[in-house]
Parts: sequence; C-alpha cells; structure tokens
Amino acid sequence: MRTSLLDKILGIDVAARESGGITQHMRAYTIDHNGQPISFVDTPGHEAFTQMRARGANVTDCAVLVVAADDGIMPQTEEAISHARAANVPIVVCINKMDVPGADPDRVYQQLAANELLPTEWGGDTEVVKTSAMTGEGIDGLLDTLLTIAELHDLQVNPDRAAAGVCLDASIHEGQGVMACLLVQKGTLRVGDAVVCGEASGTVKSMQDTLKLRRVKEAGPSRAVMVTGFDTAPGAGERFQVVDDIALAREVATKRAGIRRQSHLLSAPVHVTFENLVDRLGTQKTPTLNLIIRADVRGSIEAILKELEKLEHPEVRVRVLQASVGGISEADIQLADASDAVVIGFNVVPDDRARSLAEDRGVQVRRYDIIYQVTDDLRQALEGMLAPEKQEVELGRAVVQRTFSISRLGTIAGCRVIGGIISRNGRLRVIRDSRVIGDYPVDSLRRVKDDVKEVRDGLECGIKVAGFNDLKEGDILECYKIEEVARTLS
Repeated sequence: MRTSLLDKILGIDVAARESGGITQHMRAYTIDHNGQPISFVDTPGHEAFTQMRARGANVTDCAVLVVAADDGIMPQTEEAISHARAANVPIVVCINKMDVPGADPDRVYQQLAANELLPTEWGGDTEVVKTSAMTGEGIDGLLDTLLTIAELHDLQVNPDRAAAGVCLDASIHEGQGVMACLLVQKGTLRVGDAVVCGEASGTVKSMQDTLKLRRVKEAGPSRAVMVTGFDTAPGAGERFQVVDDIALAREVATKRAGIRRQSHLLSAPVHVTFENLVDRLGTQKTPTLNLIIRADVRGSIEAILKELEKLEHPEVRVRVLQASVGGISEADIQLADASDAVVIGFNVVPDDRARSLAEDRGVQVRRYDIIYQVTDDLRQALEGMLAPEKQEVELGRAVVQRTFSISRLGTIAGCRVIGGIISRNGRLRVIRDSRVIGDYPVDSLRRVKDDVKEVRDGLECGIKVAGFNDLKEGDILECYKIEEVARTLS
C-alpha cells in the first residue's frame, strides 16, 4: 500500500522508520475496525523490490491497489496487478490524493478498465474507493470495503487450533537475537509455543504488536507480531507451524535443511516450459499456462493478444499475467519465477542480468520475430495437454455355435466369424436376443490348437470370454477396440 495512506490509517509514521523516507522492507500492521482485525502488509513500491511485492500478494487475502489521483497507473502498479492476479486474490482499488488540484479519477477509471479492472460504478466487479491521506477522506469507507470483501469470500478460520502462517521478514538484533515478523493466518500463536519455520525452529520467547510495539501473550488469526526465540533467521516467505514440542520442531527443521542442500546439489528449480508443459500442468483439473509478454511496440502486443484469443478451450487456458512494451528485465523474470510463467519476447531480448537470473531460476524465455510462430508453438504445446478423444472401432462379429465347459478354464465358445475379424486384443459385447448383456475382454483366442492374434471372416475358432461363463448357442459376439485420437484446439 502507499505508505502515506497507511500512515493515516495506523496513526504512525512508517516512512520515518525507513532510510530515505521510502519503504524498503516488507512490514505488517494490525488494527481493529468495527471489532474485526485487519492486517495490512506494506510492500516496497520501487522497481527493485519485485520479489517482495510478489511475496506480499501471495500471503494476502485481498490486494489493495493504491493509485495516485494525479499520477494515474504507473508501471509498478501494473506489475502489482499482475502479482495479485497470479496469487488469485481479489483487488480493491484505492484512488488516493483526491484532495490535490490535479486529481482526475475518471482518467484512473479508464486506465483500470484498460488493465481489465472494470470499476463497479462502470458495471464491473472491482471495488474502487476514493481517499485522501492528508484529510482522511474515505478511510472508513476503505476499511468497511475490506471487511465486506472478507465476508463475501467467507474469510473465516478456527482460532482454537495450533497456529500457522507466514514469516514476512526476519533480522538479528543485538541483545534479542533473531526477531521475525510473523503473520498468523490460522489458529492462535502463544508465548511458549514450539515453532518451526522453514529451516528455523525455536520456542516463542516473546511477542510484540507490530504497530505499537507492546508485548502480547497471544496473537490470533489475521494478526502480525514480532517474535523472538528462533535459533536462526527464517527465510522471508517461509511458512511457520506450531508443533507439539521443541524436539519435533528441531527435527523437522533439520530434515528440511538436509533436503534443501540435497536438492540444491542435484538440480536447479524446474519451472514450466513449452517442452515440459504436459508433465508440469497435466495433473491440474483445468491446466493454465501463465505468460509474460514483452514486445517492441504496443501494436505487436495487441496482435499477439488477439491471436491468443483463438487458442481458447474449456480444457486448457492461457493466462497473460503482464503484457508490456520494452526489453525483458529482471522484474519480468522474478514475476515469472513467483508465478511459474513463461516469458515471451517479441522483437526484444533480455538484458544480461535478466538472462543470468532466468538461467539461475530455471525460467524459460522464448524469443520470436514472427507472430505466427508464437501462436503455432503455443498451439502445439497446448494440444499436447488435451486428453485424447476415444473412438470405438468395430472389428467384426462371431456367432456361438457350441459351448464347452472345462473345469479349470470355464466356458469355451466354439464360434464362426460372420464378418470382419475377431482380435485377441479387442473387447467383446455379448448380444442375446438383440440385447447387449455384457462387455468383456478376450481371455484367449484359439484356432484349432494354436493361440492366434486374430481370426478372419468365415473361419471357426474357440473363444474364452474373460469373466463370463454363461455363453449360449446363438449368442453374437461383437468385437471392437478403442482408439485414441489426438485432439486439436480448433
């Protein structure tokens, strides 16, 4: 959130705590409004902190997008929209600085609509609140809107279970040791609890409210606290969990450290690519390929997006997280890393730092200079994810002339093929009096004394039907097989 607005909501000066007066750390603060706790996660807005913004979007239940009424939507704002979409959280737009002379909310509305965030006032589903950090205008309306969003999305958890949540950041302080900022998402965290967070473990020695730095003994759902007691600083974004005792916490942390070291030695992180698309996404109910598109001009982006619309299919999806003009940057790679996306560059290339980061993170960057190559490659990749269509192919029919009962085998049918072939690898429908009474595999197929793969029209054979012994003279055995046919998006 824009720090000045957060200062007004919290009644503190967040920016004064940061060097240079700009937010450079991820912080969380909890207030109570109408008897309900609301926790705000404040992430840096500078372009260098892309990964922090991605992490912030992933831990929140609702993203508040703060747009200055006089400046409109900036590149970092578009990036924040992409992170919120990747995290699949609802977005509330806050148009701040409504008190300044150059405020133009209509322009912001148009920019929001261009970014597929249609305000409710224009018939869409994006809540927009007008505020002023200077005068306090709209602050209560913003808080009420957040509580309404929470109610609509049924954001309720059990406070009586063991606490779990996420570590937003951690540092080491002289005299206090490791101090971690934890956001409790489930249950209630208490002093004395044994906690494991990533590869760190410990017993909660003390907790402080992040807003007024008062000591507290417990923290329920949706509350942010500063915690001491970890043996080492947890990683930012690591999940924490209260366990039964400190011995178990240490055991889990030690195992995780060993697994991380081993996996780091064995392989780099594996992100989705066009080549591994089926393996990476094939288990999802509706597989979704995330894309980040960079192009030389806006017209190229419009053309690519129009072509991508032709690839729509109910069983596979393409979701464009961000589409913008310019070279491929580190921010694009970090967003792709956070959202498991493929970066597409059209007539643009990644800079040296972006290329190095992509190799390190295992993010695929595909470069094109012909628009149809983009859609052709995508089409081939997505078609490989479609479940093949199963088609029934009729092979032949046979009539049962006699039946033989053999104690150790069951019923053997002496048949004559009256059309097509009977195949050992096919299935048989048993038809009696023009009604299908069963569908079974072929257990054995013999011609005289020899096992055979198939018997052709006009020849006699012996058939053992798997799992069915009630064959009668005059029954028709209809043989067929199922073939899988590759499907296309069209």
